[in-house]
Amino acid sequence: MAARAARGGHHGVSIEDVAEAAGVSTATVSRAVRGLPRVSETTRQRILQVAAELGYVASSAASGLATGRTRTIGVLAPYVDRWFFYKALEGVERELHQEGYNLSLFSLDSRTRERQRTFTKTMVAKHIDALLVLCMALSMEEIDELRRLDIPLVAVGGPVEGCPSVGIDDVKAAALATRHLLELGHRDIGILHGQDDDDDLNFKVPALRVDGFRAELERHGVPFRPEWEVNGNFTLASGAEAFDELWARPGPKPSALMCASDEMAMGVVLQARRHGVRVPEDLSVIGIDDHEFSSVMGLTTVGQDPVDQARSGTRMLLDELTGKTGAVRDVGAGFELILRSTTAAPAAR
Repeated sequence: MAARAARGGHHGVSIEDVAEAAGVSTATVSRAVRGLPRVSETTRQRILQVAAELGYVASSAASGLATGRTRTIGVLAPYVDRWFFYKALEGVERELHQEGYNLSLFSLDSRTRERQRTFTKTMVAKHIDALLVLCMALSMEEIDELRRLDIPLVAVGGPVEGCPSVGIDDVKAAALATRHLLELGHRDIGILHGQDDDDDLNFKVPALRVDGFRAELERHGVPFRPEWEVNGNFTLASGAEAFDELWARPGPKPSALMCASDEMAMGVVLQARRHGVRVPEDLSVIGIDDHEFSSVMGLTTVGQDPVDQARSGTRMLLDELTGKTGAVRDVGAGFELILRSTTAAPAAR
């Protein structure tokens, strides 16, 4: 082994070299040198001895081997400038700060090469101890890549195939928002959902909220009206644009609009008022989220707490890193109807 180390040099030894010499998988080497659970102490010591003899250094700093951990949690997100994502990051940071851990943010670009670079180089090079995924779709190749890292993994804010998750039931949340409109007496109800054109970064939440809306209409015997369905992308600007599109269409207009996010709902309210459409007298509007500006806007919404969800997911990862078996698991988060001033019974038509 000494001859091999001399041949490869201190910087030429790879994790594959250590795995081959120790007779284990690269995932086991990764877990052993970072002090992660599910590696027997005997195996860990053998791998550390082999790594030391070969001159293998597992992280960017030699202290990584001494401590066994980088004390860094990675967060994988499709966006950082939208409400749910930056609030979730706040929650992760709060939980990590009190435990003396660092946060490493990976914001995935929709371009294939950039995503591949992130998965195959950046994340591995930084040697994070665990990963939190913020409600986004991943390809099977990306999921396989994450599994090869063999680190604790949890999704927050929406389901990710192959990952335990923390989040609200989006179908039920959308159904609750829709039920509120129905119970007020509305039957002419449209939907502004979040299925935009960003397919490569899209996630399952928008479709789930549409499912909840349509299912609740069906339960009440109210027909779904495709002419009152508009797209947005979870931003205030897209809500304003959606209102313009909906009101420019020929034919009757809905008396209420269920919006799949508060940001889009606020855009609708502001644009409606610019065009002389009174909210809620002419149009009731409800959102989902309870954005911090929603109370100022008087927006009726179904509220959730992304800070709390992210803290819960982060705590699971930290518990898993201390060896608590089953710490990472599926957890349903709470949500509630918050009544404000943008919804009311429909005016007589």
